Parts: sequence; structure tokens; C-alpha cells
Amino acid sequence: MKRSSLIPLEVARLAAMVAVAAVGAVAATGLHAQTIYRCSGNVYTNDIAEAKAKNCKTMEGGNITVVQGTRVNGSNAASAPVRVAAVQQSSGGPNSRVGEGEQRARDSDARAILESELKKAESRQIELVKEYNNGEPEKQGPEHRNYQKYLDRVAELKASIARNESDIAGIRRELTRVK
Repeated sequence: MKRSSLIPLEVARLAAMVAVAAVGAVAATGLHAQTIYRCSGNVYTNDIAEAKAKNCKTMEGGNITVVQGTRVNGSNAASAPVRVAAVQQSSGGPNSRVGEGEQRARDSDARAILESELKKAESRQIELVKEYNNGEPEKQGPEHRNYQKYLDRVAELKASIARNESDIAGIRRELTRVK
């Protein structure tokens, strides 16, 4: 019977030691906390002498984490001039109209570009439809063993055909706008 009466005493001692350890841990973190000072230019320090010399202000609140930025490689990159491409503007300012001949040249260039894009899209559409083979394309490599890969490729082909048809329709609309 003595053994059963000792167990509650041991539990009480253990609980008391845990409580003392918790209080000690809280006190220890309070002792290690330092005062942080913020100086001009987002510079932080915990040195009192430096803070007084630079006329820094005391920070209140939680901990502060400072992440250093990356430096640009190269020699003296900060003083190197930035080069910007110049855009040739027509005489007369941004709101002035261009000549009739220049506008025709622009339109013909745009039409030629759109027609070449239409030819590319149409040839791609022919290739996609041929590969799609009415929803039953030929199986490739690992698709013989893995039917899901085959189904994924069929769905991807179908989506590509629909996307390409949409592209062709858009190019044709643009061609009707360019005269």
C-alpha cells in the first residue's frame, strides 16, 4: 500500500518541476531579448553606442528579420548608363496622321504577315487532323501498355485541333479587317 501512496507524490513533484522549468524558460527568453534600434536608411542594430552615435530610434514589438538583397554582377553596374532603344516617330507628333502611301505599305505588310500565319495554321491543322484519325490515332511506344497515356494523347490532340481552329478563325477575322 505504501507504493500506491507514493505515486501521487511523485506525480506532484514532477508537475512542480515542469512548472519551475516553464517559468525558468520564460524568464530566460526575457533576459536574452535585446533592444533593437532602427537607424536611417532601414539599418537595424542592437549596439547601444552605435545607436546613440547615429541617432537611432528604439523599435518596439516582435522580432525583426532583415534579408539582404542580391547584388548586381559586373563592375560598377550602378553607375553604368541604361540604354533604351529609340523609336522612330513620324514628323508631326504622336497624334498626326501618316501619309496614304505609308498606310498602304503598312496594311500590305500586315496582310502578308497574316496570310503567312494563316498558311502555317492551316498546314498545322491538316497535320493534327491526320494524326487524330477521327478519334483513333495510332498508338505510340508505351501507349500499347498504358491505355491512359493513349487517352491523354487523344484528348490533347482534340484540344489542339479546337485551339488551332480558333486561331484560324481569328486570323481570318483579322484579314477581313485589313484591306
